[in-house]
Amino acid sequence: MQKLLSIFKNDVWAAFMFFTRLPLWRWHQPEKYAFSRVVNFWPLTGWLTAAVMAGVLYGGSQILPYSTAIILAIASRLLLTGALHEDGLADFFDGMGGGGSDRNRILTIMKDSHIGTFGVLSLIIYMLLLYTSLHTLAPATAALAILAFDPYSKMLSAQIIQMLPYARTEQTAKNRTVYAKPSWQSGISLAVQGLLPIGLFIYYMGRGFNPTYILFLPALTMYLLYMLIRHRLGGYTGDCCGAMCLLVELTAYISLQIIVT
Repeated sequence: MQKLLSIFKNDVWAAFMFFTRLPLWRWHQPEKYAFSRVVNFWPLTGWLTAAVMAGVLYGGSQILPYSTAIILAIASRLLLTGALHEDGLADFFDGMGGGGSDRNRILTIMKDSHIGTFGVLSLIIYMLLLYTSLHTLAPATAALAILAFDPYSKMLSAQIIQMLPYARTEQTAKNRTVYAKPSWQSGISLAVQGLLPIGLFIYYMGRGFNPTYILFLPALTMYLLYMLIRHRLGGYTGDCCGAMCLLVELTAYISLQIIVT
């Protein structure tokens, strides 16, 4: 029990401080080492961000036009996370698009705080695809999909920590943090955090629902991005994790479109 309380006070608390903009530091400041293990509870933070986004989408759709509710839902998650993953998406495409085959140049561009053409275009295209993917779904289905796909995408994306080394050093990292590789116990915890919500979603959709697309295609996106990152960088960065998370989640929504439309 004491160990579980320690994990909650440090690792879980650190994860919510790292991946959201909630002022949790006012009540507790975790030990520094806990921030190296925040990925172990990345999908768990997705339970919160998904609940906020899904709640705004479904609740807003009851009193506002559905298109407005979707935009407000997306905005609510951006505010809650401080656009952390979206920043990573833009930096990732800026680096991959403008760095050529030069690994050091790619890493330098990714670390640059200025956004470039590839970053702007990636955000525009991503937001348009996210909006249209949600708009084709009924409000209740879209809300439940958000609850399922947000943690699932984070669980899949967390695997890159196990598959590749960190591309920088702790001193040159943007947030001065190098993620620790998850233990087998953490791997089980990640699986529960990511698979439980999507399992409940599949159950809700009923016996006639074929989950192959929503399980396989996001995993395929994760693997293809892993191959690209390994080839171009030989290791991952925080920007790679953020970009992968959003693109895997987007693939899940598009996969659901294939099934229900």
